[in-house]
Amino acid sequence: MTAQDLNDVLELERELQSPSARGDAHRLAELLSPEFVEIGASGRRWDRAAILGLLSQEPSDSDRPLIEMSNLEARTLSPGLVQVFWDSDQGGRRARRTSLWRSAPAGWQQVYHQGTLLP
Repeated sequence: MTAQDLNDVLELERELQSPSARGDAHRLAELLSPEFVEIGASGRRWDRAAILGLLSQEPSDSDRPLIEMSNLEARTLSPGLVQVFWDSDQGGRRARRTSLWRSAPAGWQQVYHQGTLLP
């Protein structure tokens, strides 16, 4: 795995938090693996279909606080598997986050995401 692979995954993680990607069902389907699972900051477990449904209902207007990302870093777990760490702040609601990205024939796809609320 190269430094460029890690940079590519970090860019995809940023893209996945952008309003343009979150509002594009086709792009989300490309970025999220069919096996995708999320454990939300609420503790709830979501599958890919549930997340795609939730994001399709997410307001896209400027009234919604943008997701601010900080402390973004990545590490290789095995060939074709990258773990990403970062902190989010969305209108004062802060969480520590981690994602797993797997290399697939169509490109990198997120297979797992978890958020843990920060005080």
